[in-house]
Amino acid sequence: MTHPLYQIDAFTDRVLKGNPAAVMPLAAWLPDPVMQAVAAENNLAETAFFVLPDDARATDALPLRWFTPTDEVDLCGHATLASAFVVFVHLRPDWRRVAFATRSGVLTVAREHNGTLSMDLPARASEPFDRPDIADALGDVLGVRPQALRSAVNLMAIYQSADEIAALTYRPELETVLKRAGAWGLSVSAPGAPPIDVVSRFFAPAKGIPEDSVTGSAHCLLAPYWTERLGRTAFEAYQASSRGGRVGVRLDGDRVILNGTCTEYFAGRVTAELTATAD
Repeated sequence: MTHPLYQIDAFTDRVLKGNPAAVMPLAAWLPDPVMQAVAAENNLAETAFFVLPDDARATDALPLRWFTPTDEVDLCGHATLASAFVVFVHLRPDWRRVAFATRSGVLTVAREHNGTLSMDLPARASEPFDRPDIADALGDVLGVRPQALRSAVNLMAIYQSADEIAALTYRPELETVLKRAGAWGLSVSAPGAPPIDVVSRFFAPAKGIPEDSVTGSAHCLLAPYWTERLGRTAFEAYQASSRGGRVGVRLDGDRVILNGTCTEYFAGRVTAELTATAD
C-alpha cells in the first residue's frame, strides 16, 4: 500500500518560507514505531498524521497526531494548519471547517474569506519564573541575558527589543540549561515595530529541533502575556527565524485564535512498505 505525503510551508504565502510540515493522511493508524520512523525520515520539525475515513463528515473530529524526528508531541500549531490545508485543497474541497481530535483536545481550523486559515488552540497562561541563575545561563548560552523569565508548559524569556531577539545565537548547551529549568522548549519574545507587535523565536533541542521556524503552539503561551502587556486581545506577531513567518494572534477567553496562510511545496506518495520499518 502506498500513502500520500505532502510537504506544506505554514504561516507563509511564499514557498520555502514559514515552517515546513509533512502531512500524511491515513485510512487507519500505522504502528507508532512506523510513524516515528517516518517522521525521522522526513527530518522536519513535525510530521502530522491524521485519519480520514471515506464517510467522514465536516462535523466529525478527525484523529490527528504529531511527531518530531525524535518524539511525539502534545501540541503543534503549524502542522495542524498544514493538515487543514491538505484537507481543504486535496481531500475535502467542499469543507469550510475541519476539526481534529488531539492530545490537546479538539482543535478547529476554518477557511476565511480572505484566503487565510483561522486555527483555534488552547491558551497557556504563564507565571513569573524567579531563577536569576537560569537567566544568567541563558545569557551565556544565547549571547544576551533576558529581561525576565516566565514559565508555563515551557520557559518563556522576555527581551527588550527585536534587535536582541535577532542577536541570539543557538548553542547546544541550551538543552542542559532548559533541563535545569524543568523545560524542554524556550520561547523568546520582545516588542516589535509596526506593523509587527511582537517578535519571537523558539528553541526545542530536547525534541530534536534546535530552532523551529514558526511555532503555532508557542503563541499559545505568548498570547496571554502579550495581550495583557499590549492592552488588547489581538496583535500581529512575527517569528524571526531564518525562514520567518507572520502569525495573526487573538486571545478569546481560554482559547487562542491564530491566523495564517499555507503554501504547498510538494505532493507525492510514499511507495515503500512502511510496516516493515516497525521490525
